[in-house]
Amino acid sequence: MSRTYKATGINLKSSPLGEADRVLTILTREHGLVRAVAMGARKHNSRLAGRSGLFVVNQLLIARGRSLDKVTQAETVESYPGLARDLKKLTVGQYIAELCLFQALSDQPQEALFVLLNRYLKQLERSPSELVLPLLTLTLFQLLMLEGVTPEVQVCCATRQPLVPQWDDPQWRVGFSLPAGGTVTLEVLEELQQRQLPHYRTLNRAIATTKRQKGQLYFPLAAAELALLQAIAQAAQASQADPETLPLAQLVDLSASLQCWLSIEQLLRAYAQYQFDRLIQSATLIERCFLDAHPN
Repeated sequence: MSRTYKATGINLKSSPLGEADRVLTILTREHGLVRAVAMGARKHNSRLAGRSGLFVVNQLLIARGRSLDKVTQAETVESYPGLARDLKKLTVGQYIAELCLFQALSDQPQEALFVLLNRYLKQLERSPSELVLPLLTLTLFQLLMLEGVTPEVQVCCATRQPLVPQWDDPQWRVGFSLPAGGTVTLEVLEELQQRQLPHYRTLNRAIATTKRQKGQLYFPLAAAELALLQAIAQAAQASQADPETLPLAQLVDLSASLQCWLSIEQLLRAYAQYQFDRLIQSATLIERCFLDAHPN
């Protein structure tokens, strides 16, 4: 086996090592998740200093090591400096990167995940402020699809009954069940809550991340929330069929409120954390980023 290999990768995480080095966690197209040392990357005059930054895409030559590999060459092919200048974009970028870390495998090609993340970062940097949250929720849904754990949102998971938002009734609700894998009628939701299994009563810590999610496996959805969730699912499916299509404009045209967008983000976050059994640490600042920008 050759002691060196080539890869194209996106830096997702870094940590200091010794006095001048960095350990990089890199999502590569060809070899999946790689952890490698960038020697001297913390020195100002190092050629690896800029190339070891967050979200920088490099063509790499890496030497295999006993415990950690070593970056011997790096040539930047793309970077997203605009993300670091916008706290909101940086936060949601780290959010999605962290979810990619949950999904990525080592020593296996990760073409689809690499392409999706790179496209997301590019779109995020270019997007105006009002598209950042829609882009986040759409990409979150796409990552769930890629992992094969897509939530059901068009029909009731239990009865297969189509669920259509009833706009004329302000009290109308449906449910969303994390254990069931998606939307359910309100009657099914109530039944699931009444016969909740014992091992669901002691919730995994990954569920308790926001006030709305804390201690919850089941969520009620109003008509506007269900409509937005269904629109996001349709947009994600359209984008999967045609990778060049990113129908954000159609989602924004729904005129959903900021709170509605945040509710759906929280719901999809809870679902992702339930599926991966891990907490998305970067997501804890989402509400503050968006609500502070819209105090009303």
